[in-house]
Amino acid sequence: MSFNIHKDIFIVLYNANVHTSKLFKERLEYWQKRRLYIFYLPPYSPHLNIAETLWRILKTDWLRPQDYFENDRIAYLTNRCLANMGNNLTINFSKFNIN
Repeated sequence: MSFNIHKDIFIVLYNANVHTSKLFKERLEYWQKRRLYIFYLPPYSPHLNIAETLWRILKTDWLRPQDYFENDRIAYLTNRCLANMGNNLTINFSKFNIN
């Protein structure tokens, strides 16, 4: 499949194996010629990864230690927390100001 990009597009990825594979790296030059640019987060940068922030807050603020005693309970409560994101449970992802 061929596609045309009419403006620069920047994608930021974390260092998962699929994002750093030989096949993926072989495509980087091809994509750059078409104005698609790939950048990587630093190796350990949970503060830059929204999913890491979500999991940290889930584990430290929304769940209690006793919630971890039963697999069914932790699965249910994790599901309930994620379902309530944006309603009863919120996260301020804008703590970091970049000037």
